[in-house]
Amino acid sequence: MGYQYILFYKPYNVLSQFSSGSTPPAADSAPRLTLKDFIPIADVYPVGRLDRDSEGLMLLTDNGRVQHRLSEPRFGHRRTYWVQVEHLPSTAAIAQLRQGVTIKGYRTLPCQVELMAIAPPLSERDPPIRDRQSIPTAWLEMTLQEGKNRQVRRMTAAVGHPTLRLVRQAIAHLHLGDLQPGQWRPATPAERQGLLQL
Repeated sequence: MGYQYILFYKPYNVLSQFSSGSTPPAADSAPRLTLKDFIPIADVYPVGRLDRDSEGLMLLTDNGRVQHRLSEPRFGHRRTYWVQVEHLPSTAAIAQLRQGVTIKGYRTLPCQVELMAIAPPLSERDPPIRDRQSIPTAWLEMTLQEGKNRQVRRMTAAVGHPTLRLVRQAIAHLHLGDLQPGQWRPATPAERQGLLQL
């Protein structure tokens, strides 16, 4: 049997791992959801991570070579995010993001950033984002070649536009497509071939 490649739409408030860790949840809080609550397949592991408060595409596989190529920073690959931010970013703010910003003493690499004319076709988040009528929001499409910890959130905050919702839409040639939060599917033959060519 060949390697397995699973595309998963991680919902908000789900840990990007199969165990909830050694710290039990507080008595008054709900159990932490993990990948184990959604994916009934043994011996596949996530390629990279998404923060608990981020959503979107994850790839899981048992192919160590593919996992290494997609996780190792020196093999940079595209990751595309749909990012809802506070206020409408100015042309100058978008130019800053494109050129790279300094966060935690590190200068981010140049990236692609576009202001989206309409909100992306996403289902409502559960729970929904904080809605303040006095503060407008906007959606950006950001494509990065690197993936530092909480990088997108720190980048938008650095230019004065805190992130409200973050959804990873693509990893290299893989896309969310029709997946809904909590759903997964095996990679298609074409997607598998693309992964083997990395």
